[in-house]
Amino acid sequence: MSPSRTCLQCGTPIVGRSDKRYCSDPCRHLSNNTLKQQNQGEKRIQQVNAALRRNRSILKQLSPQGKTTLPRQYLELAGFDFRYLTQIYRTQKGNTYHLCYDYGYMLLPDEKVLIVNWQPYMEK
Repeated sequence: MSPSRTCLQCGTPIVGRSDKRYCSDPCRHLSNNTLKQQNQGEKRIQQVNAALRRNRSILKQLSPQGKTTLPRQYLELAGFDFRYLTQIYRTQKGNTYHLCYDYGYMLLPDEKVLIVNWQPYMEK
């Protein structure tokens, strides 16, 4: 037994095989469960980033000229998720643009949406 080998979870000296990393099954399970929980946070970040990229792609595709008005339903049918955005810009007139990186939209009456490209004056 080598005194330098200790359990990765609790630090107890390990007895047994030379490639053993944990002193017991409970320590191994606890360590693996902790790693899974940490990876869930990373998975959530990846999901949000994927939604933001998808939203930007949809806005870009539906507004190739830079300024387009269309029914909100077009965004919904394309898979746009209104929960995810990167910033909000409010104009001096009180209008609110929801931005997804360099594309944004403003909700209009009658279930319509105005899609715009980011402009330098939108910088805060």
